[in-house]
Amino acid sequence: MRLYDTARQSVVAFEPGPVVTMYSCGITPYDSAHMGHVQVYLTFDLLQRRLRDAGHETKLVRNVTDVDDDILRRARELGVHYLDLAAEEMARFDSSMQVMGLLPVYREPRATSAIPEILSMVGAVLDGGHAYESGGSVYFDVSSFATFGQVSHLSRAEMLVLAAERGGKPDDPNKRDPLDFVLWQPSAADEPAWQSRWGPGRPGWHIECSALAMRELGETIDLHGGGRDLIFPHHECETAQSESVTGKTFCRHWFHVGMVGLDGTKMSKSLGNLVFVGDLLKEWEPMAIRLALLEHHYRADWEWQDAGLERAAERLERWRAAGDGDAGIEQVRRALDDDLDAPGALDALDQAAATGAGMSQGAALLGVSL
Repeated sequence: MRLYDTARQSVVAFEPGPVVTMYSCGITPYDSAHMGHVQVYLTFDLLQRRLRDAGHETKLVRNVTDVDDDILRRARELGVHYLDLAAEEMARFDSSMQVMGLLPVYREPRATSAIPEILSMVGAVLDGGHAYESGGSVYFDVSSFATFGQVSHLSRAEMLVLAAERGGKPDDPNKRDPLDFVLWQPSAADEPAWQSRWGPGRPGWHIECSALAMRELGETIDLHGGGRDLIFPHHECETAQSESVTGKTFCRHWFHVGMVGLDGTKMSKSLGNLVFVGDLLKEWEPMAIRLALLEHHYRADWEWQDAGLERAAERLERWRAAGDGDAGIEQVRRALDDDLDAPGALDALDQAAATGAGMSQGAALLGVSL
C-alpha cells in the first residue's frame, strides 16, 4: 500500500506491522455531524477495511473533544450543561455512523477522561524547558522546538494567518511569540475547571489529543490525521508538544482528507453552510450516501451536489442487479493500495457489473452492502 504523507509531501509506502495504530481527530459534539465530517470518518473506515483485508489488526482511536471553546460557547447559548450537550450530540453521531456502515472504532475517548494525563504532560513540557507560564496560562514555546513546521511546511506568515483563523489567538498579549500556543488556561466563571499546579483551569485543544493518543496507542503511532484543515495549527502543535516530551517520532505517517464544500465555501459550523447526514438519511438509503462520498478521492476538495446522490442510487441498483460474486475484487484491492483510490475501485466494480458478473465481495470491501 502507498499513501500520501502530508509531512513528506509525497505518496510513499505505508508499511505498518501486524497491528496498525491509527488516530483520527473526532468531532467537537456541539452540533450534528455534517458531510465534511462523514467524508473523513468514511475515509478512515475504508483504510481500516483494506488493512484488515490484507491481514492486519487495526486499532483506530477517534477522540471526542468534549471541552473546548466551541462546545462551552454553544452550551452557554443553549443554557445547558456542556456534558449534557456532548452526550446528546455523541448519541446522534454514533447512530449516524453505525447506519452509514462504519466499523466500530477501537476506542472513542473523551478529552475530559484524560485530565490526569494532560496535567502530567503539561508539567513534563514545562519542566523540559519547552513551555512557560504567563498571565495564568501555560504556553508552548515554539522557539524551543527546532523542527516546528515539519508537518505543515508553512511559512511563518502563513502560520500566523491560519492561527488567527483557527483559534490560535496570535494577538494574545501574554504570549512571547504569536505562534506560541496554550497548554493550560484559566477557566471563566461559568466554565468547568480542574485543579492544577498552575491554578484551576482547563486544557488547551492540542494537548488533549496528544494525551489521548499516547494513552491509548503509545508514544509513536503508525498513522494520524483528519480533515486537511487540522494540519495547522492542530497537528503541527500536537507533534511539537509530543516529541518535546518523549524525544521520539510522534507519528510515522500523516494522513489528511480534503474539504467538502457547499456554495463555493468549505462546510463549516461557523458559516452554517452544512449538509447534515441525519437529514439525508430521511430521504436516501445509507449505502447510496456512502457511494456518493466514495465517488471522490479522499485528498480532493469537492463541492457537495445532490446530483451525486442520484448517480449513487443508480449505481447501487446496477450493482444489486449483478448479484453475488467476487468479480473485480483484485482490481478494487489494487486501487485501494494506490493511495486509497476509491473512484478507481468504483470504476472496477462498474465494469464487472456491466458484464453481469457478481461483485458483492468487492462492494463489501468498500463497506457497501448489497
